[in-house]
Amino acid sequence: MKLQEAMEKGNLEEVERLLVENPPMIDEKTEDGIPLCLYAAKTGNLPLVKYIVEYSRASMNTVDEENRTILHYGAMSGNVELNRYLVEKVGMDITAGDRNLVTPYQIAWENGQKELLAYYEEQVGAAYEDMYHNPIRTGMFPDPSIVRVGEDYYMVNSSFIFFPCIPVSHSRDLVHWEIIGHAITNPEWAGLEELEGGRGYWAPDISYDNGTFYITATYRLNDTGTVYRKQIVVSSDKPEGPYSEPAIIDEDGIDPSIFHEDGRHYMLLNRGARIFELSSDCKKQISEAQLLYYGHQKRAPEGPHLLKKDGYYYLFLAEGGTGPGHRISVARSRELMGNYEPCPYNPIMRQTDEKAGIQRCGHGKPVCTQNGEWYMVYLCGRMIGDGYSMLGRETALDPVTWTADGWPVVNGLKGPSVLQKKPDLPEWTEDAKAMGRGNGQEGKGKPYSPAKEWVTPRAPEEGGVCCNADGTFRLKGSRYPLAQVEARNILLRRQTAFRFTAEANLRIPELEEGQEAGLTCYYDENTWVCFFIGREGEQYFLQVKEHIGTEDICHEKVMCQASVEELTGQRLCLRVDTDYLRRDFSFRLMGEEGQAAHLENVYYLCDEGIRMGKRFTGAMVGMYAYGGERGLYAEYDSFLYKAENG
Repeated sequence: MKLQEAMEKGNLEEVERLLVENPPMIDEKTEDGIPLCLYAAKTGNLPLVKYIVEYSRASMNTVDEENRTILHYGAMSGNVELNRYLVEKVGMDITAGDRNLVTPYQIAWENGQKELLAYYEEQVGAAYEDMYHNPIRTGMFPDPSIVRVGEDYYMVNSSFIFFPCIPVSHSRDLVHWEIIGHAITNPEWAGLEELEGGRGYWAPDISYDNGTFYITATYRLNDTGTVYRKQIVVSSDKPEGPYSEPAIIDEDGIDPSIFHEDGRHYMLLNRGARIFELSSDCKKQISEAQLLYYGHQKRAPEGPHLLKKDGYYYLFLAEGGTGPGHRISVARSRELMGNYEPCPYNPIMRQTDEKAGIQRCGHGKPVCTQNGEWYMVYLCGRMIGDGYSMLGRETALDPVTWTADGWPVVNGLKGPSVLQKKPDLPEWTEDAKAMGRGNGQEGKGKPYSPAKEWVTPRAPEEGGVCCNADGTFRLKGSRYPLAQVEARNILLRRQTAFRFTAEANLRIPELEEGQEAGLTCYYDENTWVCFFIGREGEQYFLQVKEHIGTEDICHEKVMCQASVEELTGQRLCLRVDTDYLRRDFSFRLMGEEGQAAHLENVYYLCDEGIRMGKRFTGAMVGMYAYGGERGLYAEYDSFLYKAENG
């Protein structure tokens, strides 16, 4: 009798005999690829699991191909005593996530296992409904910076060449966020026209002092001159803006932040952490930069933030580069300009499990709630396929605790959490949001515009993009195609999940040959997919085109049978169904449905897809029109986006 069969029959005596005769047999897998030591837990047989744990050569670090642990399989069984043994004696984690961020707690919740849920709640200290999932902001929300003002929390993230620049988001519970404005909304102030993808506004910081909000960021230019990096500062008395015209500070470096103390203001920049003083309005540099501390690991130290607490200045740094080695470290000094002592627990945040769903964790900033709890927002990334971060870098949140010797540590030094207890703050429901949009005071009752979710690569032409209150859109056809930096009026939103459906409902314009309008899955000018309607002679056609670096892959045209006159003005639904790296394009026209193309692997819509330019943004989806030298306007009745499983 084989080992799996003995397990399924609950024949412990036979299991013991087989493993005594052939100990390596426990390392075998089922036909479905499940390691047998994990499969045993799925049977719910506690004596069997105890024997395997205590007498076989099985490692309790064993995971399956999806990075599921023995507790994931124990949760599937629903056996409370078996789970109690795995948690309390073996030390397995109820909130550990697999590659898709599914936890044992989630399995029990989805299966409705009430007794097991009660046990998990007792161990974790919170019901499943009172937990939050990381990342808290999915899709392209990298380099987070946060500030609290009263009961309100405000966050900014990098926007690169996308306009409007630097989203400002608001929350009251640290978990649910919405964009309320942007730091730069005037196209004349953005300065994005000639910048390549991945340039633009990097690693912003938001701070508050004496009634004023300050946002600073690196303005990253192309590598064509002698100056690559400058710093900008904007300010406003309202978090949502409008903000002042950007003041330029010509100090080289990246990742600026502003530290306020006793009416004085200081900017920090990388090359370790350098510091210099700013003028009273934070618009000018008034001292030379000097190095405070170069970092703990001393590889790519960046993202410096200062915090003063209990007589110490705490200096937080991101280190190790933005790939798998990314981390957060901290040092402290009694004096602002003094020598900084590294934390003995460094790095205070890092992902060490190469198989985990959440990777590349770093670039964090702490915040203290009005209840005295501490949390840190930090960037992370989720990989699919052969290490592709399709969604870009996202924002995660974990609790910060302070050790007896006065050092901050994130999530107990366990690395990023997948499932975590919610902060002790009132949940920010949709009703609560409606009562307190904006800054929670002047913003009460303020209507929320979904247009704040939309961006364009670089500023659009004047009148080039209209997002109407009824959910319709009007795009002016760009004179330049998607593959050029000069392309304009491409209306996009972040891809926030690995599985999503998007539909662009277009009123077919009167097209000339060479013109097109449709839907795009977009990363930058170097990599994108478009699904469009075009014209060939006296016929319209539908086509999917991939652009990968310098190569265009044009898929077979679907010719429309009706005449140009009949189709002009008709509603055309262009749809993309996404499942991780797969894209299926379909359409609906005059009551007929059809398939246009199936793409098995759009690996290139991410940082790692190709080597060309600066690539650390994230995949987008949206609408575009190309008119060339002739005028074209494309009217869209709606654009629908539905994400699945975060």
